[in-house]
Amino acid sequence: MGATKSRDPQRGGSKRIVLTGVSRGLGQALAGELVARGHVVLGCARTVAAIEDCRRRWPAPQRFDVVDVTDDGAVHAWAESVLAGGAPDLLINNAAAINRNAPLWEISAAEFDAVIDVNIKGVANVIRHFAPAMVGRGQGVIVNVSSGWGRSTAPLVAPYCATKWAIEGLTRALAEELPPGTAAVAVNPGIIDTAMLRSCFGEGAGDYPVPEAWAAGAADYLLSLGPAENGRSVSVPAV
Repeated sequence: MGATKSRDPQRGGSKRIVLTGVSRGLGQALAGELVARGHVVLGCARTVAAIEDCRRRWPAPQRFDVVDVTDDGAVHAWAESVLAGGAPDLLINNAAAINRNAPLWEISAAEFDAVIDVNIKGVANVIRHFAPAMVGRGQGVIVNVSSGWGRSTAPLVAPYCATKWAIEGLTRALAEELPPGTAAVAVNPGIIDTAMLRSCFGEGAGDYPVPEAWAAGAADYLLSLGPAENGRSVSVPAV
């Protein structure tokens, strides 16, 4: 399941891509697609077994590390090690969590905090430790994965909606801080049949594309993003 495709000539050769949340769903499918195109994926997730699986599937020069993005110290150490090989061309903040379906008043403080910690603080931690190298280089794109629920709302997922609305605002503010040549973009991936979606939609999630079907078009789209999209809220074209 490694690199079976040639390098992606339309994207200027191999790129260094930092990708969080590679253990499952969109992150795992996107990692596989990018590796297959000849790009170097530097991924993380907090599940040891999942990272070991990634390492078996996609050996060096790919790199996969066990990192909890909510732990600023761990992110700092990971970034420092990864950046020894150079700043990433593309940084994709994909790691995310969602609350169980319930009215807001039934969500405990601990569950609410867990969603906030991954979806907002985790993104900020990764940006804090990777963005300076990208700014110093004067090149690179930061993609913060948003959601349709970052631009609309739904009942029973208020904590998740709150975090994705926050990501939209955070990304726009960040875009105003970045120098020319760099970009921050909030990207809605679309509705995909993942474990996260099934936690909300149940079997109805099966009406939507699986991550592997989504990944090919998503890789094209993400690799096409550049300074012209800085500060924009965009969506991956539907499969």
